[in-house]
Amino acid sequence: MPLVMPVYGTRPEAIKMAPVVRAAREHPRLDVHVTVTGQHREMLDQVNELFGIVPDDDLDVITPRQSLAAVTTRTLERLTAVLERVRPDAVVVQGDTTTSTAAALAAFYQRIPVVHVEAGLRTDDVYSPFPEEMNRRLTTRLAALHLAPTPASRENLLREAVPAGDITVTGNTVIDALLETVGRRVPFTDPALKALDSPDGGRGRPLVLVTTHRRESWGEPMAAVARALARLAVAHPEAVFVLPAHRNPVVREVVLPPLAGLGNVVVTEPLPYGEFAHLMSRARVVLSDSGGVQEEAPSLGVPVLVLRDNTERPEAVDAGTVRLIGTAEDVVVAEVDRLLTDDAAHAAMAEAVNPYGDGRAAARCVAAIGELLGVDERLPEFEPQRRGKPHEAESIRT
Repeated sequence: MPLVMPVYGTRPEAIKMAPVVRAAREHPRLDVHVTVTGQHREMLDQVNELFGIVPDDDLDVITPRQSLAAVTTRTLERLTAVLERVRPDAVVVQGDTTTSTAAALAAFYQRIPVVHVEAGLRTDDVYSPFPEEMNRRLTTRLAALHLAPTPASRENLLREAVPAGDITVTGNTVIDALLETVGRRVPFTDPALKALDSPDGGRGRPLVLVTTHRRESWGEPMAAVARALARLAVAHPEAVFVLPAHRNPVVREVVLPPLAGLGNVVVTEPLPYGEFAHLMSRARVVLSDSGGVQEEAPSLGVPVLVLRDNTERPEAVDAGTVRLIGTAEDVVVAEVDRLLTDDAAHAAMAEAVNPYGDGRAAARCVAAIGELLGVDERLPEFEPQRRGKPHEAESIRT
């Protein structure tokens, strides 16, 4: 049977690839060999454990304060050896990480077809997000099959002269993973978060979930966000601000000092995906520079304020549940304050919008891969739901 090799290395990739791995393993006419690079380590392992994935090969490329060049070269060298040994019929990569682009290049050098999950996202600014925008453009040029999450992503690919027959609109696999995860009751492990679930603790208090890590925000932009959070925490003692802090010391050295000593700011280690999804479902507002969160929160009916000046995920911005606000301190304070105090403004953004998936994206991805390899027929393409009720996650909102 044809052998498919999913390759991924970071937590976001693992979340979005897990449904694809499962669907491929359940396919009666495909074999699967999972390879991880370990670009992230503990966070990657947590997601694999959550979804029951045991990699067949682990390149373990991570080193302290690793550079992009080092990750790229180690991935190329170590993955090439695996490809020469395993000889898959297709390599599947996801998104826009250094792992995805290096893996696509390694497969291309071996003349192995590349399948790109979540293809076609664009900001049209090669330095924002950095290096992700260039990573995904390079991967497009290397891929034989492009699995676009939305019709807008498909149009981006067509404008770049990708043949229409090489593109399938699948929906985003993150919704498959999210719906599975929020359907479970996942207890918090962090003591401070456990208190949020207690009747005399944080239950019922407005919760603001914050994530920030992108390279283009390092330095003063990220410092401005931290100062804004400190001001908001003082101005809104009734609210709880939860920051799962990225492990990168460049992030922590800037973000954590302004928040020290604030009793309603909870700083945690990076959360397992199940706990993070549950926390996101509890939030009144999400403040983030993450790409995945822009897709997940709209499916939970949670407004997202994006700490960036542009986004490769415009669908939820167009629908109104996501707003780009940048990183200017006063703007961040004003936008969060508005959603904490103005119920009408909050309701306007929280109106359920789901342009990204219906929970069947992985099945479409695997059917398209099967067609590429001559063992399956392509499923009908995804037609996004623009407005309506959130998915099953609605039942767990508090």
